[in-house]
Amino acid sequence: QVQLVESGGGLVPPGGSLRLSCAASGFMFRANNMKWYRQAPGKDRELVADINSDGRTNYADSVKGRFTISRDNAKNTVYLQMNSLKPEDTAVYYCNAHWYPGVWGQGTLVTVSL
Repeated sequence: QVQLVESGGGLVPPGGSLRLSCAASGFMFRANNMKWYRQAPGKDRELVADINSDGRTNYADSVKGRFTISRDNAKNTVYLQMNSLKPEDTAVYYCNAHWYPGVWGQGTLVTVSL
């Protein structure tokens, strides 16, 4: 059974940092491209960053230079390091595996506010 469990969200002031984690199980993690999405209140879910099996990365323009996606295949975990956070980064963040686009975890809430 494919499972994705996100963690690491919280309340942080503007300019702060957070590191999100996504623990994956039930599939061949190392062979999958992994993605981080986010969904802000009243908005569609959007792709934030992805990392392929070779470690190449892509980012949405809105987070380039501030967010870093990485993976640890030994731990079946993908990370999202978020720096210089802005109020508009407030959202529920989800990870997703390329081969299982319909499988989602519960997400982790990031709130950027004073």
